Amino acid sequence: MKCFSRYLPYIFRPPSTILSSSCHTEADIISTVEFNATGELLATGDKGGRVVVFQREQESKNQPQRRGEYNVYSTFQSHEPEFDYLKSLEIEEKINKIRWLPQHNAAYFLLSTNDKTVKLWKISERDKRPEGYNLKDEDGRIRDPATITTLRVPVLRPMDLMVEATARRVYSNAHTYHINSISVNSDYETFMSTDDLRINLWNLEITNKSFNIVDIKPANMEELTEVITAAEFHPNQCNTFVYSSSKGSIRLCDMRASALCDNHSKFFEEPEDPSNRSFFSEIISSISDVKFSHNGRYLMTRDYLTVKVWDLNMESKPLETYQVHDYLRSKLCSLYENDCIFDKFECVWNGSDSVIMTGSYNNFFRMFDRNTKRDVTLEASRENSKPRAILKPRKVCLGGKRRKDEISVDSLDFSKKILHTAWHPSENIIAVAATNNLYIFQDKVN
Repeated sequence: MKCFSRYLPYIFRPPSTILSSSCHTEADIISTVEFNATGELLATGDKGGRVVVFQREQESKNQPQRRGEYNVYSTFQSHEPEFDYLKSLEIEEKINKIRWLPQHNAAYFLLSTNDKTVKLWKISERDKRPEGYNLKDEDGRIRDPATITTLRVPVLRPMDLMVEATARRVYSNAHTYHINSISVNSDYETFMSTDDLRINLWNLEITNKSFNIVDIKPANMEELTEVITAAEFHPNQCNTFVYSSSKGSIRLCDMRASALCDNHSKFFEEPEDPSNRSFFSEIISSISDVKFSHNGRYLMTRDYLTVKVWDLNMESKPLETYQVHDYLRSKLCSLYENDCIFDKFECVWNGSDSVIMTGSYNNFFRMFDRNTKRDVTLEASRENSKPRAILKPRKVCLGGKRRKDEISVDSLDFSKKILHTAWHPSENIIAVAATNNLYIFQDKVN
């Protein structure tokens, strides 16, 4: 297991909460975190509809240790609150997911979505401005063509670097229910958006038409027994995707089989142990996140208490099961009463698919090494994360005598939770969102 240190000398927070983390508003809470394919950029979305993009510092001979710091590169308002007059429903501006597109030129492109609308954003730099127009003055006023006696050749003058974010496409009016995930296909021409009952396939160039590829809505809504919770494309097979359900099952579909993928190709589900059956069984078995491994061989799913790794060639049971916070099993009744049992935790792979990371309560996050079978609990907090200090493993005790470095399960703060995490695609750099704070950690640097 890597030894993670707090690499950055500060905690990133949304611009409006730069002074004090104690006075943050609901809009400042980070709702998604995502590295781009190179790891040079890191994007966060919040409940206020804003996207903040951080850029990694370039390596300097004078300060080599700064290679790893991420500074604010661009901030823009992605979504605004809306109102559906036909249904008398407010549409929140909260950013549910961000997905980067591969970079093909100097500009960057990302998809962001709220509950109803997906947008394609272009983020580009401008360090020159044109001067010497013929038909307008330098201040922009249109000149009278009759006064123009000579023609000038416009020139580009250097200017301070400006980063612009522009919405290039808006994909709307295709979802009746709330969008919970988006995924870019490996053909880089299409992407899918998923809500509770349907999955739609879009061409990136076409905004007024999408194809419905999964529809689990019953003719009679009273017969509804499960909803779709997440979906993702295979990393290198453009015809394959998976989606998970609130019943704890995962369906793998092949778009070559039929236009409407109501019949799955593979079905992954672990039979429930009758001895563990309880009132909360169905709630805690609901899958909150599903991720393909980078090599496309494995699937990782996160439910309330566990992370499971599935081999695509074995549908009957998971290959590996990791207990995230099994000490909460005795607390399910109180977690149900305060609605924490419905929290949706995400999970991520490291670049080599050998380590898994996911969040927990009390600002704890867990790492599991698949090779050594070791695991560690770390904490993202201002109090115990001094610059360049090594993060100390935390332990939770169930009862009885508590050691000095342990924390009692009764002392956990359920309002502090790590729902969103991201791992650099090739290095041991992780981003952890704790309410309105973004922590970036790196493994120990000599």
